[in-house]
Amino acid sequence: MELGAERASPTDRHVYLIGRPPMGEFLGFITEAQGASANLSQLGDEWRRANDHILELEQSEMGIADNPSLTDPEPMHRADEVLNHPVVKRAYSIVPFSVKMVELDRLVVYQKHINVDFVEQLKASMSGRTDVDSLYSMAFPLHRDLPHVSRARTAQNAFAFVSPSSDIRLLDAVVLEPDQVIGYQPAGFPAGIVALVVGFGSNLLSAIHVEDRLVLSNGSHRAYALRDLGFTHAPFLVQHVSRREELSVISRGELVDRTDVYLKSPRPPILRDYFDPLLRKEIDVPAKVRQVRIAFGDETLDFPRQ
Repeated sequence: MELGAERASPTDRHVYLIGRPPMGEFLGFITEAQGASANLSQLGDEWRRANDHILELEQSEMGIADNPSLTDPEPMHRADEVLNHPVVKRAYSIVPFSVKMVELDRLVVYQKHINVDFVEQLKASMSGRTDVDSLYSMAFPLHRDLPHVSRARTAQNAFAFVSPSSDIRLLDAVVLEPDQVIGYQPAGFPAGIVALVVGFGSNLLSAIHVEDRLVLSNGSHRAYALRDLGFTHAPFLVQHVSRREELSVISRGELVDRTDVYLKSPRPPILRDYFDPLLRKEIDVPAKVRQVRIAFGDETLDFPRQ
């Protein structure tokens, strides 16, 4: 490397779904990635062309997401392994759930962009295999190797966890009995241990069945990868929602904030749109890592004894 030369920042290739409101989100995403080099006039033209295409699809494909087919998977014992896994039982306990075979192209999607470099890694992990075991391993990665995590104490009362995976998060806050923690030697005699659990979600291929539509809720990159590999159907863990009030409990963000866009629009965004040249915008985005910072405090008070 020559003296004074700058090392290029690593990037990831993303596909962004364009043409649907809000236009400002699209422009903001691109300008954040491209900075001053972003051509706003050209981007506006691309968005309008995509929006025109969507208006046409709303007529020619009206109702395409309605009444999706849900069939029992084969073999059922693989589905039972998923349903009986303790992580699944804990993570999906609020509403009824089952494992069903789902048509990929008709899945309603609300995630606006896909990291296609990560998709290529997922595809490579299947090594060209299309057998049932490989399909289930992709759909339900309950025995996968976890992404790298760096940990550090950043203050007397704070810790930081950093990972290249955007899936890292605070999983739980719980009080444990002292005998539940093995290998820790306290400086006294603990009455209880407060644990703040940082890690990764179940990351299963899952969808919400609500108002006769299937909304892709988790595993967008896995669904994209399977579709890109030529699969038309895949096993999903399906949550069965009987009323909208349940959505705000099991989901959040876009689906909850703009529910009618996905459940009432005659032709909502579907997984197939990621592969439509008129609806996809490919762009290099600076690669990021995610940090979860955990801070705590304590307070000691004396009260009159009752």
